[in-house]
Formats: sequence, structure tokens, C-alpha cells
Amino acid sequence: MKFIDLKEKLKDHICFSVNDIIKIEPGFHSQRLSEWQKKKYIIKIAKDCYAFSSLEINDHALFAIANKLYAPSYISLEMAFSYYNFIPEGVYSITSVSSRLTNSFDTQIGYFSYRQIKPELFFGYEIISFGSNSFSMAEAEKAVLDYFYLNPDVDNDDSFAELRINKESFLEEIDINKLNKYLTQFDNNSLERRIESFIAYLKND
Repeated sequence: MKFIDLKEKLKDHICFSVNDIIKIEPGFHSQRLSEWQKKKYIIKIAKDCYAFSSLEINDHALFAIANKLYAPSYISLEMAFSYYNFIPEGVYSITSVSSRLTNSFDTQIGYFSYRQIKPELFFGYEIISFGSNSFSMAEAEKAVLDYFYLNPDVDNDDSFAELRINKESFLEEIDINKLNKYLTQFDNNSLERRIESFIAYLKND
């Protein structure tokens, strides 16, 4: 198979693996990937994860790659805060949560980090489509709970202030009823107290 034929058949893939290629060409030899990298037809993002050099790297593409690079996972934590305009600055790392072990990948297109949560807490995300692709993003309420769950030291007004949360954006976006519903599924008294204190901090700020 010629590269141009492969590119046409995988044109809707943000990134792809050797298995993706084998599905359309069972006799594919992985050494071809090295040849195509040297010719700058493709880039290697991580082990067994490639993208076409012509790929437009934007937030949506990075989110989709993050989902595929370490699955199952969904975008959450600081990156979700940025996505929902809760914080004023951009985020260096594409942050996600996963039911797998904590991990990270430093690649030529970005830094991808993953924090582990219990399988029973792997919920509260939605599939967002763009073009022929999609990515999994935490709902705003779940992103907040994921963050506080994984950062137990954020527990007082000083640490709340360091988050630099945009109060107006946060209180407009967050559904308190949904937040509390999701919170009960964590079954964590300390988390409940910290979330209650954080909401009170924002409302009284």
C-alpha cells in the first residue's frame, strides 16, 4: 500500500496505531513507519501512536489524542477548568483522569498527564464531536470534584484563592444540584466539607 492510499483511508483519524493500519492492510510491515517519519509524512507522538504531519494541532485535536493515547480517560482537572473559562490562564499540560495508573507522556506536540481515579468514579463526562472526530470532556461539575478529590490539600481560603477561579463564570456554569448529586457518589465526608467550604468561599468573595 502506498502512503497516499493509507492517508486516504485513515483521513478521519486524528491519530492512529499499527493496529489501525493492519485493519486495512493485514500484511503491513511496521518498518514503513520509520521510513515515513524520515520523509516527514507522519510524526510519532508516543509508542504506537502516530499522526499525519499535515494534522492541524489545536485544542480539539489534542483532546482527542489525549483520549486515545491512554484509554480509558477523559479531559478533566486544570485543562477542563480552562475549557470552561474557570481560570484566566492557559494550561501547560493536557490533564486527564483515567481508571488506569497515573501516567504522563512528554511528546513533540504537548505534555499529556493522567491521574488515576477509582473505576466507580469514572463517570460525569460527555462526548463532544468536532468534524468526524470526538473527545471525552468532564462535565464542569465532575471536573471540580475530580480536582478536589485528587488534591486534598486544597482545603482553605488561601488555597482556594490560589486557584484563581473566575467566580462569575463558575457560578453561572455550575449546576449545584448536579454537583451535589455527583458528590454523593464519591462517599467522601472530607471532600463534601471542602466542596461546601469552596462554594461558600466563592459566594462570599
